[in-house]
This record gives sequence, C-alpha cells and structure tokens, in this order.
Amino acid sequence: RFLEMLVIATGTRRALEIGTANGYSALWLARSLPPDGEIFTMELDPERAELARGHFQEAGLAERVSVIVGDAARMTHKVAGPFDLIFNDGDKLQYEPLLDRLVSLLRPGGVLVTDNVLWDGEVVPGLVTPPRREPADTAAIAAYNRRLAGDDRLATSFLPLRDGLAVSVRRKTS
Repeated sequence: RFLEMLVIATGTRRALEIGTANGYSALWLARSLPPDGEIFTMELDPERAELARGHFQEAGLAERVSVIVGDAARMTHKVAGPFDLIFNDGDKLQYEPLLDRLVSLLRPGGVLVTDNVLWDGEVVPGLVTPPRREPADTAAIAAYNRRLAGDDRLATSFLPLRDGLAVSVRRKTS
C-alpha cells in the first residue's frame, strides 16, 4: 500500500523496478498508475519473470508492465529515463553499484525507494547475534545506506516499515 500511495502522491506515470520476483510489488505499482502509465521491471531469473508475467495477465495489468529478463547492472543501460519512481529491490550486492545509474534515470523531484535497508536489524553491528543473513549482503546494504544518507543529489529518509525502506527524492538541482 505504501508504494500505491507514493505513485498516487507523486503523479507517477513511468516507474522502474529492480527485482521483479513474483511480481507482488509491481502489481501494486501498476494498479496505481494512470491508464497511460507504464512500469518496467527487471528480473534476473527467467522462471520468476514468467511467473510474474502470469500474475500481471491475471490481474489485467499486462499491458502496463514490461518485464525485462537479465542482470540489472546491464539492463538499466538499455532503458531510457526519466522515471518518476524507481523501486530498488534486487540483488543487495548491486545496490551501491547501481545507485548512480538509478539516480541518472530518475527525474528531478522523482522518488527512489529501496527495500530491505534494515535487513532484519543486521545492518547495525552486534544487534543480531549470531547473524542469520549472508554477511556480504549485510555489508553491502550497510555501505549503500551510508552512501545514500550522504548523497547530496538526494534527500533521503529511512523508514522502519517491514524490513526497512529508504525513500529518496532527487533534488531538482542535481
């Protein structure tokens, strides 16, 4: 519902999602778009992409959603911005390497939403012992959070919703 609210509040017409999985988040985005709106969603796993396509078809939203199969590090260079909203929920090791490209695809005033930034609390050293998550992913998310918090192109808030969301607005002067 939070994604739905953001789409409505920002007047989003074009959205990009990194990490389709079964299509759950993309469904919330797509159903909230205006009739001429569109979402591009990227998924590395072809089987999951096919599952998501089926969900979009069942929901009557397939015409609004383009599923791109492949590595987001490559595929983000095959789409053209600007996007009004980008939802980043893909490979955690790619969060930081993708940041510059995602900001470049975002329109000034557009919103970047990043999922899982709290990582069950594991991004706080010593909070969860023993750690249950992959240490490389945890370190990558913590590094991304630090970079995001200090990025002058963005105004960012970290929200403790579910497993943590970072909501960043691209400054109009960046």
